[in-house]
Amino acid sequence: MLDVAVAYNRYKFLGNEFLTWLWFIIDVHPECLKTIDESIFSISIGNRLVLENTATNASERITIKGDDAGLEEGFLALQKGAVVVEMSLVYKTQDEKEWKFSLKGESMAFSTLKLPQETGKMESRDDVEGAFLEKVYFYEKVIQLIQGLFFLFLKTKASSDWSTSTIKEIKTWMKA
Repeated sequence: MLDVAVAYNRYKFLGNEFLTWLWFIIDVHPECLKTIDESIFSISIGNRLVLENTATNASERITIKGDDAGLEEGFLALQKGAVVVEMSLVYKTQDEKEWKFSLKGESMAFSTLKLPQETGKMESRDDVEGAFLEKVYFYEKVIQLIQGLFFLFLKTKASSDWSTSTIKEIKTWMKA
């Protein structure tokens, strides 16, 4: 059996590759997102993107912040061999609900998760239970989204198309 620390260190690159691939999918193939959840209206890059390049001896970390920040520096970092290590995302459904959260590649941990809405005033015990169940539903929905996207990434990465066409397409996207 593989020790947890050894397994973590051996496979932590997958999360960073996943976030890099997700940025590519959001930009180039947003229609793929509908295969995960029919209710998706859009998924977009939020106000923070962190890239890291460990290909050289000197580790380089680039952070892009701001609501209207351009991602040109991110593309340049990708061209130099960087991968996305943290990404802020905005997930919107067709019924106008919106989640904002950050996802760390190495651990696939959520941070700064903002749920779609606050519940109304609670006047009875049933209202409290309903509000609780609604919050659980909102948390579950975003977790299922990321699980579905990660499964699609793994399925794509394990396919024969990964090395023949997907990598080439990602490289073309980085240079565009």
